[in-house]
Amino acid sequence: MMFWYNHDMNGWGWLALAISTVLFWALIITVGVLLYRALARPTRPSSENPTWQKTPPPGGPEQILAERYARGEIDEEEYRRRLATLRGSPPGPT
Repeated sequence: MMFWYNHDMNGWGWLALAISTVLFWALIITVGVLLYRALARPTRPSSENPTWQKTPPPGGPEQILAERYARGEIDEEEYRRRLATLRGSPPGPT
């Protein structure tokens, strides 16, 4: 008859048991955290869920255009032409 009175467990056996126990619990905790994060993620936007709508950037298109002109990205002629297009009037001298 075989009993488990430390007959087959030497120092390396206890070390392997301790390391495997720590790795087992680390794996269980990692799976739990990943599962929680996957299930707690908000749903994708859909037509049935109108609460998920992108908010427009602060400032309207005219403000963005003015900022681009102020930074020097566009010249005065292009600024006036695009501003007229935004306002719905034909481009021309103002």
